Amino acid sequence: MLQRLMRDHKHIAILLNILSNKLTRLADGNGVNFNLVRDIVEYMQGYAEHSHHPLEDIIFDYYSNKAGLANCGQLYNEHHRLAEASGSLIYSLNMILSDVVISREKLIKDLKDYIQLQQLHMEYEEREVFPLFVSLFDDNDWDRVAILCQQRLVDDPLFNDNDKSMFEDLRAYIDRAEQPL
Repeated sequence: MLQRLMRDHKHIAILLNILSNKLTRLADGNGVNFNLVRDIVEYMQGYAEHSHHPLEDIIFDYYSNKAGLANCGQLYNEHHRLAEASGSLIYSLNMILSDVVISREKLIKDLKDYIQLQQLHMEYEEREVFPLFVSLFDDNDWDRVAILCQQRLVDDPLFNDNDKSMFEDLRAYIDRAEQPL
C-alpha cells in the first residue's frame, strides 16, 4: 500500500509540474490550454480526493489505533483544504471555459495556492506520515491495511494501461512531454 501511495505522489508531482509550467505561462501573459488545466484538476478531484486521500486516511486511522494515539487531524484537515481548493479552482476554470470573465490575477493566485498546497501536503506526508507507518507496521499490519482499503482501491484513471479513453488529451500531452527531443 505504501508503494502505491508513493507511486501516486510521483504521478501527482508530474501533474503539478505541468500546472507550474502553465502558471508561469499565465503569469507571463501567455495563453494556456485551460481544458488541459481543468483535466488535471478534475483528475485530482476524481482520483486523489476519492481514492488516494481516503486510503491515506484509512492507513493513518489504523496507525493511530495501533499506536494508541489520538488522531491529531492535520492529515484530514489538509485533505479537506485540498478538496476545497480544487473545487474553487475547477469552478473558476469552468467559468473561463464558459466564456465568463475571471480576473487573470485571481486565477494566477488560485492556481499558485493550489500547487503550493498540494506540494506542501505531499512533502508533509513523505517526511512525517509515511515514516510513521514504516516504523510501526509489520507484514501482518500491511495485510490488514490492504483489506481495510479494499473498497477504496480504484485504478488510476490516468496512469494505467486499462482504460486509455479517460483523460485522453492529458495522457497524450504527458506522453509528448516525456519524448526526447
